Amino acid sequence: MKRATAAHATTPNTFDAARRRRRGVMLVALVLVTFGVFLARCLLGDFTVTIPDFVRILRGEHVDVPAANYIVMESKLPRALACLLAGAVFGACGAAMQSLVRNPLASPDVLGISLGSSTAAVFCTTILGWSGAGVTGAAIAGGLAVSAVILGMARGQTPRMILVGIALAAALQSLIQWILLESNAYQAQDAMAWLAGSVSAVSWPQITRLAVVGALVLVVLAALAHWLRVLEMGRPLAIGLGVPDGFVRAVTFGVVVIGVAVTTSVCGPISFVALLAGPISRRLMGRTTIVAAALVGAIITIAGDYVGAYLVPGDNKLPVGIITGLAGAPVLAWLLLTSQRPPRRSKGRAS
Repeated sequence: MKRATAAHATTPNTFDAARRRRRGVMLVALVLVTFGVFLARCLLGDFTVTIPDFVRILRGEHVDVPAANYIVMESKLPRALACLLAGAVFGACGAAMQSLVRNPLASPDVLGISLGSSTAAVFCTTILGWSGAGVTGAAIAGGLAVSAVILGMARGQTPRMILVGIALAAALQSLIQWILLESNAYQAQDAMAWLAGSVSAVSWPQITRLAVVGALVLVVLAALAHWLRVLEMGRPLAIGLGVPDGFVRAVTFGVVVIGVAVTTSVCGPISFVALLAGPISRRLMGRTTIVAAALVGAIITIAGDYVGAYLVPGDNKLPVGIITGLAGAPVLAWLLLTSQRPPRRSKGRAS
């Protein structure tokens, strides 16, 4: 009897240990895949660079291949870093928002937060002629304004929040079209390329800004991850377990808006990365993990940029946002269908 009781007591601990080992293995695998696609984006393509030459270029040494230093340091490496940072921020913010709202559709791009930042940035760049920090501040203000409207009109109801976000996104898209019509041809062309979600013209100061904000976003959201997982079980239970509900919601919303806005001001609204990263990472890890969602977002963005730059037939190179949009559209349709599906009835008799 004592042996059976002891075996029964150790079974949950054994299960938890196996689950933790599986999560650790999956996290290491995601890190390795992220590193692999990052190296592929830097080394492969129309101009191939060997690993020894790449290391020498990073050290500041010149290699024998003509123009290799310029191509790596001004094209390949900046684009790879921008995709890495932007994808990580979008992935982490999307997973945090989905966990907070308890709905896989509640990503910043579906709710219209990304479009709020885009609208403000496009207005300031094309109509007012702003650049640099002014555009970043305007993008943050636009994202905060959209978030305030969503929270005010939704009144804490998740379905209403999603509907309000979709309606605002449609209205903001129309406003962007009006802004483009009011601008000249050159401004409209630059804005359209940016609105598609592109890292082709990213600069090192923008990468530095994105790295600082991305590090802040990831650290804060990772620190809140435990409370967010508890909130997924329901607000009353989370409050009963001591989770500071108001503080967690306010900080999460603020950090998500700032992260999405700053990233959008650098490379535009890269479609569906925030939507895809959360569900994929939850399927791999078995629960919401901010770090895993950030790695999945980085993988999607880097791979999408590589596909658009080198694997699309024809002479035209597609921005990364178009590739991720094509991949994310069917996933969005699947999420919409499954979220509206009624729960299955039990085959047993009703009690």
